[in-house]
Amino acid sequence: MAHKNTICVWYDNGALEAATFYAKTFPDSEVTAVHHAPGDFPDGKQGDVLTVEFTVCGVPCVGLNGGPTFKHSEAFSFQISTEDQDETDRLWNAIVGNGGQESQCGWCKDRWGISWQISPRMLIEAVTSKDKALAKRAFNAMMPMKKIDIATIDAAIRNA
Repeated sequence: MAHKNTICVWYDNGALEAATFYAKTFPDSEVTAVHHAPGDFPDGKQGDVLTVEFTVCGVPCVGLNGGPTFKHSEAFSFQISTEDQDETDRLWNAIVGNGGQESQCGWCKDRWGISWQISPRMLIEAVTSKDKALAKRAFNAMMPMKKIDIATIDAAIRNA
């Protein structure tokens, strides 16, 4: 079934490799189709992988092997909600350990330059809480972190 909205992600030439990594790393994710170029194009030849259809946590995406013209930035990221520290660690470590890099406040970047926010659900609930003092404690605890440590956030929330 065709989706009305699909996220298109531009890759230099790693769309299939990236989509395959996402499919094995994230729940409810899979590669659904691989399409080859019907003719030569500026950064490739007929028969090269042109686009890859995939899902990330159920969200439909298409990866386009468009060449080096456009680069990724943190202006776009996938935000993945996690349920516990084990899931947070597993996803973060998978991305960073596969040639990615750490950033601040739960953000990291995969080897293809795509930004990810690995965000425990309890953190999002805390920093968006109607209790402004609780939200500030959670926010302040998060700010110096790279990978989110749920126990530290929880301690900050409870330390009124």
